[in-house]
Amino acid sequence: MERILVSGISGAGKTTLAVRLAELLRMPRYELDALHHGPGWVKRDAFEDEVAEFSDGERWVTEDQYKQLVGSVLWSRADTLVWLDLPRSTIMPRVIRRSVARAVSRRELWNGNRESVRNWIEPGHPMRWAWSQHANRRLDMEYRIPQFPHLTVVRLRTAPEVREWVQQLRP
Repeated sequence: MERILVSGISGAGKTTLAVRLAELLRMPRYELDALHHGPGWVKRDAFEDEVAEFSDGERWVTEDQYKQLVGSVLWSRADTLVWLDLPRSTIMPRVIRRSVARAVSRRELWNGNRESVRNWIEPGHPMRWAWSQHANRRLDMEYRIPQFPHLTVVRLRTAPEVREWVQQLRP
């Protein structure tokens, strides 16, 4: 595992797992949200170029997001896909807790951006996205994976499976 792509719907734990993998495997991690969101939640012009640049490197871990902008660059360059295919009953409490904590704390996320309760009504908000796109995301993954036969796919379906898999990676 030298180029790891962590996939899953919002709230599945992509960022948490990517951070953990980067620590355990001592490899650079690139957070796509931080590269994508400029001040005011506006897309940064350099986003696609930065993704192309880091993904051309020898070792990295990142989250599978922004397919509409980066296409298949990450999928074609990754050697391992870790698919967090967790049930909606696991994901929804996580994404709701995360959104509430961010809105209450007003903690800066990326480039001065903060989540607020007002964001929750937006169709693309992670809570709404996780609920409405959960089944579609699974279908999309099942369609895409065969198109990238070079990938080693690790499909994890429960939180305990994720924990057990990470434990096996410990040196």
